[in-house]
Amino acid sequence: MPSREDPAERAGYLRFFYRGWRPTRLGRLWSRAYAWVSGLGLVPKILLTLETRDKSGRDCATILVVATYQGQRYLVSMLGNGSEWVQNVRAAGGKASIKRGRSQAVLLTEIPPQERAPILKAWSQVATSGRHHLPIPHDAPVSAFEAIAGDYPVFRIDPAL
Repeated sequence: MPSREDPAERAGYLRFFYRGWRPTRLGRLWSRAYAWVSGLGLVPKILLTLETRDKSGRDCATILVVATYQGQRYLVSMLGNGSEWVQNVRAAGGKASIKRGRSQAVLLTEIPPQERAPILKAWSQVATSGRHHLPIPHDAPVSAFEAIAGDYPVFRIDPAL
């Protein structure tokens, strides 16, 4: 979790959904409902539902924006390292499922911070709501994204083995 304040908390309606780099009760409820709709495939193709298991074995569904960079698809944690889905994916060794109509097993490969900047920029171009969590504008040069890359985990979506 970045040590600075989440910029989204200053942005109009988003302050009702996020506080201290965590979703509020309303944010969790909205995310669950939207993840269900996304899982049915009823949202734009840039969105998908990520399905993980938490430490207690409970299934968790999170709606995420998919960024494409150099022909690969990536997921970015707009809430940083403390995000529940990031912790679940790391604990599962990258094993997860993505859903858009039907579920598909995947392996999420974490990208090292020094390689994240161009992917973060690509993500910020399509994640119109998520970009509010970044302390820099979405049209900043890639070099600006290098300074924040360590705060925002990025995972490449690979087929499950």
